[in-house]
Amino acid sequence: MGNAHTFPIAGRPADELLDELRSLREGDLDWRAGRAFSLVYDTDDPVLEELLETVGVMFLHENALNPFRYQTLLKMETEVIAAAVDLFGAECGAISSGGTESIFLAVYTAREWARNRGIDHPQLLCCDTAHPAFAKACHYLGVQLVKTPHGADGRAQPELMAAALGPDTALLVASTPCYPFGVIDDVVGIATIAADAGRLCHVDACLGGWLLPWWAQLGQPVPPWGFAVDGVTSMSADIHKYGYTFKGASTILYRDRELFEHQIFMYDSWPGGLYASSSAAGTRPGAPIAGAWAAIHHLGADGYVRLARRVLDATTRFRGGINAIEGLAVTGDPDMSLFEFGALPGSGIDIDGVCDVMDGRGWNLDRQQGGLHLMVSPGHDRVVDLFCGDLASAVAEHGESSGVAHTYGGVV
Repeated sequence: MGNAHTFPIAGRPADELLDELRSLREGDLDWRAGRAFSLVYDTDDPVLEELLETVGVMFLHENALNPFRYQTLLKMETEVIAAAVDLFGAECGAISSGGTESIFLAVYTAREWARNRGIDHPQLLCCDTAHPAFAKACHYLGVQLVKTPHGADGRAQPELMAAALGPDTALLVASTPCYPFGVIDDVVGIATIAADAGRLCHVDACLGGWLLPWWAQLGQPVPPWGFAVDGVTSMSADIHKYGYTFKGASTILYRDRELFEHQIFMYDSWPGGLYASSSAAGTRPGAPIAGAWAAIHHLGADGYVRLARRVLDATTRFRGGINAIEGLAVTGDPDMSLFEFGALPGSGIDIDGVCDVMDGRGWNLDRQQGGLHLMVSPGHDRVVDLFCGDLASAVAEHGESSGVAHTYGGVV
């Protein structure tokens, strides 16, 4: 039987392909309209958007596999890493393709570090709110995953992690913040447990890393969370989230170079010459490196604070508007700009039914096991009142849930 999607025999004109893609995209998520609450971080800044698109095209075909062939890429990559090292107080690090690769590299480094110390079957210890990329990394790398439950406030419970720590524990993980509830784990408590046991501690700041420094400057209460905390040995922080570049750029950072060296791969036992890399990829596209460099240098600290202020304003208004709707409440007390909200017990509200109505009105909320999830970008400050009005109507008008699954993402 033939496959419906067979390899094309004859090529097609460029104009025809572009017309088809334009038609197909009409049904895709329109993140510029402020109705998407994940996947894309809208700055509502046409100048930055045009800059990133121009830079992306400039470096679309460059290959960072051998940066010495592309000196401009080498310069930009070095400067992006230097900016991250300065911002977070690290000693060294690397650019990766995203949070999942950064987490893979942290887990791989911890595995190699542990094996060098005679731990043949290393374990990773984390809270059940840790990003699934940790479970994925453990699955691929042969590391045992040990999880402890979160507390009533959505945070990891250091005392349970201390009880679960064993002789094979290599790495403890803290989230800043965790994705489901937007709360920051007790990094001091977790890092202290790791340090006292002579183990590593990774801070997953993929979400918060490029926002929390400016969040604190705006006077928001931010608990100690980075390399300023004794015992923190590595950190992941995505530039393509609140660093506001396009997808494909994250950072993996280390307190000391000796630990970082476990991540580096070098090989010359073949006829082609030395092959060396500090991340998992060989061929690496130049555009994400250039985009990260352009975003950081275009915005600067002043620009990041300006955008953070818009995120804070929108987040405050979203939370206030949701909590003002009878029967709804934000889950816990989020520390940042992402959070879950759901129906109060006894309210009679079917939160998935509410989401069905919001879907029908063009909003794109993520469904979790306990409620609906928002991640706020600067551009959302334009739609808060409209969203809250539609949400109040959806609560009043909704019917029984259609049964749409709670899905974070991914295709198999």
